[in-house]
Amino acid sequence: MVSNGSEAARRTPVVGLTTYLEQAKQGVWDVRAAFLPQEYFDAVTASGGVAVLLPPQPNPEAAASAVLDGLDGLIFTGGLDVQPELYGAERHPLTDPPRADRDAWELALLRGAEVRRMPVLAICRGLQLVNVARGGTLHQHLPEVLGTERFRVGGGVFASNTVHIDEGTALAAIIGQPQLDVHSYHHQGVDRLGDGLVATAHTDDGLVQAFESTGEGYLVGVQWHPEHDVEDRRLFAGLVDAAAEYSARTRVRENA
Repeated sequence: MVSNGSEAARRTPVVGLTTYLEQAKQGVWDVRAAFLPQEYFDAVTASGGVAVLLPPQPNPEAAASAVLDGLDGLIFTGGLDVQPELYGAERHPLTDPPRADRDAWELALLRGAEVRRMPVLAICRGLQLVNVARGGTLHQHLPEVLGTERFRVGGGVFASNTVHIDEGTALAAIIGQPQLDVHSYHHQGVDRLGDGLVATAHTDDGLVQAFESTGEGYLVGVQWHPEHDVEDRRLFAGLVDAAAEYSARTRVRENA
């Protein structure tokens, strides 16, 4: 991290997290609302960052540009399935109803983050969205491909799976061990990997469980839910550390 004793170098990194926008109930109210499980932003704040929630916006390109100027890092969170139309596939009967507003918002955020070389952590749906944005495709229902429900047992219960991490990758440097037991809750997964992405972890059935960018900048995507493991903040700490470095570089350039 760059340090010149200035306020810019000492700035606590601000991390944006994408959110749901769904019908939600609280007390007597039943309204459309933006929300995100607390585990996500707890993981950011426990790692030394400031968490800012980013609900879908009506003018995504303009809003993304304005929002990103105040952020140092970005997390694409879990949620409903990415629209298959975005990668040229017919809709599977078990694919979730489309959330075009969220897809458009997150794609705009990703484009803006890539231009800025802003650090990105993509989780579950987030990994799938990044893959689609880079020209990749998805398996829409893994049980038909793999013959197992091992990644989504249902009922709001996370499945446990072991992922094998490739040596010499950014993920290996963050995790510091060759394999990891993770919490899974997904029925879709990476089919064709997108441009400029390299797989960094798999399960024993060959399914891609993580990737990173081959280009400049910090981009780590994982198919599992690290926010659910409150005793292991390594992925969030890695993102916050990268965001702190980004903040120092950016603020120094602005004050030059």
